[in-house]
Amino acid sequence: MLFFVSMQVNASYKTEIYSAYINNRMDQWKSVIDRMDAIANKSDELLLELVNYQYGYIGYCLGFEKKNEAKKYLGMAQKNLDILDRNKYSLSVINAYKSAFYGFRIGLNPITAPVNGLKSMDCAKTALKLDPQNWFGYVQHGNIQFYMPSTFGGSKKEALEFYLKARELLEKEPDSVAGNWNYMSLLIVIGQTYTYLKDYDSAQKTYNYILNLEPGFTYVRDDLYPKLLKKMEN
Repeated sequence: MLFFVSMQVNASYKTEIYSAYINNRMDQWKSVIDRMDAIANKSDELLLELVNYQYGYIGYCLGFEKKNEAKKYLGMAQKNLDILDRNKYSLSVINAYKSAFYGFRIGLNPITAPVNGLKSMDCAKTALKLDPQNWFGYVQHGNIQFYMPSTFGGSKKEALEFYLKARELLEKEPDSVAGNWNYMSLLIVIGQTYTYLKDYDSAQKTYNYILNLEPGFTYVRDDLYPKLLKKMEN
């Protein structure tokens, strides 16, 4: 009975986060992670779920220049990740998050790029070495290639290849795709990368696919898609 209740609670968090993401309500997203963080004696499974939601919130904060908020939640997420690391829980995924967190540190302080960039790459490589089927590890490889200056080896074309591989792996498990903010985020990143590469037709197909899944997806419907159409008109 307790196990069933636990599954229901976890499903509720996932549903709330997904709704917050689709409707661009990051205040609701923050509310979920704060409630989860307050739970005592969290299982490793719940802790990893919390880290995922913290990861998403930190990325949002950095994207909107809320660096103090990003720094605060990165500290909280790092503590949770350290616990999972000590418990040796899902080490491939843990290393993918380590890679992401080093990337966040670069976002908070670009001067640290030479050191944190190498650490991020090492952790991303370790993630895939431990599990070559870890889609999240491919996402981090993609992010590294996307944000790294071309003079240092960055390539948006290579980033796209990593993102598409991540999508391929994630879509092999349909149950993990439905109502999953990570999947929708990955599709957005793929659409944005196509746009950067000026492959507007592929970007449009990606955004149409997203809107077919979620017609009310605020960010895509009201921001990304109209901007893409303007680019296509020029």
